Amino acid sequence: MTTMKQSPTASDAGSSATASFRAGSAAAFGEAQTSTERVNTVVRAVLDAVHAVIRDHQVTYPEFQAAKRWLMDLGEGGEWPLFLDVFVEHVVEEVAARSQQGTPGTILGPYYLPDQKRLPAVAALPARPDEPGSTWVLSGQVRDVDGNPVAGAELDVWQNSADGFYSGFAPHLPDGNLRGVIVTGDDGRFEITTILPVPYQVPTDGPTGELIAAAGWHPWRPAHLHLLVRASEHRTITTQLYFSGGRYVDDDVAHATKAELILDPEKLPDGTYRSEYDFVLERD
Repeated sequence: MTTMKQSPTASDAGSSATASFRAGSAAAFGEAQTSTERVNTVVRAVLDAVHAVIRDHQVTYPEFQAAKRWLMDLGEGGEWPLFLDVFVEHVVEEVAARSQQGTPGTILGPYYLPDQKRLPAVAALPARPDEPGSTWVLSGQVRDVDGNPVAGAELDVWQNSADGFYSGFAPHLPDGNLRGVIVTGDDGRFEITTILPVPYQVPTDGPTGELIAAAGWHPWRPAHLHLLVRASEHRTITTQLYFSGGRYVDDDVAHATKAELILDPEKLPDGTYRSEYDFVLERD
């Protein structure tokens, strides 16, 4: 089993994730462009599915009360973003992908933070002077579906440090560490120098971890690089890049890996790793 020092508490991570989510563009039911009929249909379907599970598995009152307490704890602990992003979002993304072209997407996850430092097409992600980890260079090009380079495309990138933590969610990391927005040149090309990400476990000291332990699951995600790839008049891609042969690539707790997003980095004589990956954007 991969090891690392104890992560920041689930409550701390949940509070940061909740604040970040609320600061974004998510709308409430009354503000979303969703009809009453659509809300009625989807919510009734969810409730019908829950009712069917209770009947089919003969859920007892003690089990129901335990689930009720757990749901209350999940909300009070601020872990709804964590739980939904890990266990539900991958299916929403799967449905969205059916009508999309270009580079495959995957989940956003709970650790995105907007408004990071803008960087040129060839740049290193902001890092501590003694940032531990193996140096990794990711290069490629952003193109449209017709093969034309997309100038001025933005690659909003974030990843964990060598001890498995994300800046903004762990007090020992400086703000903006291993985060940045790379802007492509006229040829749509980019080159990002950073470190190889590592597998990490979702916070387990709160209700999400309680459920994982009770169900006998593991809490680990494979090493990955997060990206939002966007450009004017193009659909933004939310995606992640993974690594061939990495631990948990075939057993991701969030079920977010896709074969098209797995890299096989080349190790150079100086110990640096290099990968190439091109992103394809479709028009809005």
